[in-house]
Amino acid sequence: MKTKSCSILVVDDDTAHRTMLRTLIGGWGYEIVEANDGAVAIATVQDRPFDLILMDVRMLKVSGLEALGRIKAINPAIPVIIMTAYSSIESAVSALKAGAHDYLTKPLDFDKLRITIERAMEHVLLREENRMLRQRLDQRFDRRQIIAQSLKMERLLETVAQVAPSEATILIHGESGTGKELISGAIHFNSHRKAGPFIKINCAAITETLLESELFGHEKGAFTGADRRKEGKFLQASGGSLFLDEVSEMSLMMQVKLLRVLQEREITRVGGEQVVAVDVRLIVATNKDLLALTTSGRFREDLYYRLNVVNLNLPPLRERKEDIPLLAQHFLEKFSILNHKSIKGFTPQTMDHLIRYDWPGNVRELMNAVERGVVLSRSEYLDDQQLPMLPASPALQPSVFMNSSAITETLSLTAVEKSTILSALTSADGNKSLASRKLGITRKTLHKKLKEYGVMP
Repeated sequence: MKTKSCSILVVDDDTAHRTMLRTLIGGWGYEIVEANDGAVAIATVQDRPFDLILMDVRMLKVSGLEALGRIKAINPAIPVIIMTAYSSIESAVSALKAGAHDYLTKPLDFDKLRITIERAMEHVLLREENRMLRQRLDQRFDRRQIIAQSLKMERLLETVAQVAPSEATILIHGESGTGKELISGAIHFNSHRKAGPFIKINCAAITETLLESELFGHEKGAFTGADRRKEGKFLQASGGSLFLDEVSEMSLMMQVKLLRVLQEREITRVGGEQVVAVDVRLIVATNKDLLALTTSGRFREDLYYRLNVVNLNLPPLRERKEDIPLLAQHFLEKFSILNHKSIKGFTPQTMDHLIRYDWPGNVRELMNAVERGVVLSRSEYLDDQQLPMLPASPALQPSVFMNSSAITETLSLTAVEKSTILSALTSADGNKSLASRKLGITRKTLHKKLKEYGVMP
């Protein structure tokens, strides 16, 4: 990782330890500034920016925890790594709750120190990349109703901004409730066809016979009840875009007919013989793996390749948790207005639970949960009583950290970490993917930790 110009503020009232850190970390290519107390650190942060702060907990005048809170009030974006020789559960939890990026125990493991600093710096660089992406998008991209700040979504929207002006067919893949229809709208309204119609249809909600009529139209007398000619969605969308949601639910016969439209750019109404040219940009979406469906014979391979010109994968909400506070607040304001209520926000514990919850129903589930909370709320802040589907936060439950009285206040943070990880793995019945999501870490990190504990090879 590039470390040039990255600055670190080292805060410690132990002169010898501070000097050692200056020499060690400075040798890794970072610019080092020193402070011998929390009060000095606060004043220094007010005077100039830093990429990272490495700070001791125990200092004579202003403690590291007190300084952490005041520094976060000045600049909440600065990652702060706390050092402590007093490895109690309380100090670790207090530091993390106050906004610390991570914590290390004294005497420091230098290899772990370097890895922790590098990871924190990567976080800073990713945040800056996120900001630059958002700035570029805001200059030339109409987001419509898309609310996002996570790097995954910013990168996706950057791709949308690139492909929207083209005439390419777009395949959007994502779990139910992730917002595929919103992405399709962003594609249309950032294209050269934005002045034209944007027509939407859910293929799963209509029977095969009716779907053909809905898409291609029908002639008068084509079937019982067809008392007049009807134009289908392809003609209604002429000069604009047609969005086919849940395209995987089409029958094989309908897939053949859709393939012909894509190849010939023309349709024939049901019960008619006249061939009609169509000028439509097609956007399709599915929550299924179309390639896997082609293998099983449930989806035509030739149609798959026709549709898969540009493939956009919309991440589930559990993979972009940075978006949850923004989305939750948006829905809170929306439903507060609709229900004539004055609700200011969420309690800190409830917001923590919102972020930790996996949201299997994605954004749609979050929206419904907040709406329910607003309707039931009798106070200015939503809490867990209005959102009963949320699990208790593992990080705040004593049972996660300790088994009976086996763990005491003086237990090392490494032991606490091990106990937390093994408890999460047990509660997930050995499912490592589920356990890693509960812990808020990657599966790769979980494997690494389990290997360190000798739990797995």
